Amino acid sequence: MSQLTVIARIQAQEGKRDEIVAAFQEYFPQVESEDGTRVYAISTDTGDETSVWVYEMYTDNDALKAHGASDAFKAFGGKIGGLLAGAPELHICTPVQAKGLPG
Repeated sequence: MSQLTVIARIQAQEGKRDEIVAAFQEYFPQVESEDGTRVYAISTDTGDETSVWVYEMYTDNDALKAHGASDAFKAFGGKIGGLLAGAPELHICTPVQAKGLPG
């Protein structure tokens, strides 16, 4: 199976973006321990004070499923659920080429 990337837009309720970023920072050590998670980058949108973007790369679909099924991910989702302005916007893609990312 080929690698997968996920590009996610997380939209916070007005004034709640920093709390979502803090929750990501608390959750990050779990992501670092996942063997199949190759890249997990969190960015804030410079033009929209409510948006957080996440770029994720997984070795395969099984790694993506394992990430989403983890107890830590479920706890993280519960922590930020009340801070969201709506459902996350997710795009699951097949990586083609990138500079600086694992091949």
